[in-house]
Amino acid sequence: MTEPVPPEVRLNFPSGGGDGWRGPPEVELKAAARAALRTGRAAPAREAAAGQGGEAAAGQAREAAAGQDREAGGGAAGEGAEISVTFLPAESMRALNRDYHGVDDVTDVLAFGLGEDPLVGDIYISPEAAETSAREMGLDPGEEVLRLLIHGILHLLGHDHPEGEARYASPMFELQEGLLARLLADFRGRA
Repeated sequence: MTEPVPPEVRLNFPSGGGDGWRGPPEVELKAAARAALRTGRAAPAREAAAGQGGEAAAGQAREAAAGQDREAGGGAAGEGAEISVTFLPAESMRALNRDYHGVDDVTDVLAFGLGEDPLVGDIYISPEAAETSAREMGLDPGEEVLRLLIHGILHLLGHDHPEGEARYASPMFELQEGLLARLLADFRGRA
């Protein structure tokens, strides 16, 4: 039996270095990425069954945060995954959003899948947009960056949500918020 290959998570900070970084510590960013990867790929039935959203999504979050296996065949979910997370200024995010989605506006997170077996993908996050959103909602900006990272990885795994207000009641958002709550409790317990 071969040893599982852990996921590789690369972080790319503004200007190539993390010296001026005001977001969550690298260890928390990587822990959030790995926990999201452990949720495994979205099954069509899982995302379509909105009626099972609440408790089913909460259960998934508990299992993922605890590191339980979610892949068929016994392999660890996220095994061998390669994820690159790049933090970009608002104008660079606007350009990416315009060039790849045809929307000429700043966005907080973009995720691009580059391969499926193992999962390979790039996630781009705008710390400026995260800070603005956090301020508007009365949240901690570092918590919002973690939320966006989890959100991007869930999209790479095939999870999706409706647009508008309905997104906040979707199974994907419930899974995302459950994971985030577990991680924040864990991080605060270590401090």
